[in-house]
Amino acid sequence: MVNSSEQPFISHLLELRDRLLKIVLVTVVILLCLFPFANDLYTYISAPLSRLLPEGTSMISTGVVDPFLIPFKLSLTFSLFISMPFILYQFWGFIAPGLYQHEKRMAVPVLASSIILFYSGMAFAYYIVFPLIFKFMLSITPDGVAMMTDIGRYLDFIMTIFFAFGFAFEVPIVIITMVWFGLTTPDKLIEKRPYVIVGAFVIGMFLTPPDLISQTLLAVPIWILFELGVFFSRSIKSKRQKRAKTMVKQATTQQSIFKPTDYQPPTEQEMDEDLDRMDAEEAKTELEAAIERCKHHLLLIQAYRADGNVEQARNYCHKVLAEGNSDQRMVAQNILKQLDSNE
Repeated sequence: MVNSSEQPFISHLLELRDRLLKIVLVTVVILLCLFPFANDLYTYISAPLSRLLPEGTSMISTGVVDPFLIPFKLSLTFSLFISMPFILYQFWGFIAPGLYQHEKRMAVPVLASSIILFYSGMAFAYYIVFPLIFKFMLSITPDGVAMMTDIGRYLDFIMTIFFAFGFAFEVPIVIITMVWFGLTTPDKLIEKRPYVIVGAFVIGMFLTPPDLISQTLLAVPIWILFELGVFFSRSIKSKRQKRAKTMVKQATTQQSIFKPTDYQPPTEQEMDEDLDRMDAEEAKTELEAAIERCKHHLLLIQAYRADGNVEQARNYCHKVLAEGNSDQRMVAQNILKQLDSNE
């Protein structure tokens, strides 16, 4: 017999399995749609280099199966890129029930911004970085040497650059998240600006080809995105400071009534702790309200099942899966399985 304390853990594993299967299914479907156009996709992705090659030269394939394998690999990679919003949505659906309400309010725009910035980094690499890099490489090619790049090595190169710029464009999200969780402040980040600039060029040195142009094209955007992250993180800090001032004003009013001579203003650390406590209490209240709603939903599910209204029972099961605690979600999953088996 399964221990009751292990049932929520097993239900989490089952939910994780279902979500991973959905991710694999969606990725495979996109791959099947892209694969008939694999050669056209490779032609498009190799255009920044192909259009610059001297007349009479072209890219080559040194492997026997590379003409098939490389376009397939490209299609698979792009399938993952295209399905990234769905992957993050499944990830969000798995962790969202365990978050407080204020954490949910922060996570949704962070996930959406992360997707947009990642795609923006890839577009920046394709339309700006690649033409400059390849033009520079061709300009320094020795006389008598024909630049005939292997298609496999070209794919490895552009995928490295895509990932490098995609993740580099996530810098503002990282900064805003760090400030939100109180790991640092905008003022401390500004003090470390010289180290950030040096670090950006070091990252560019490791993630791009060994030429000054590509290193600069990665380092400068990292620096600019760092400044944008600091700029937007100030609004987060100002909101916390505004709430802190309100707390100080309320405390001053109360102390002036009862103990005007003994009042000691709270320190910044004490105000941050009080703000965190208030957020936790607010989230706890919202969580308790959601649990009560789910109890009512479970009663409605039983009533709809008794009346034979399977569709409404399913709808309320999904509501419990989205808002309920681990035990309530497990009950809803079991009811859904029973409804599926009865059909």
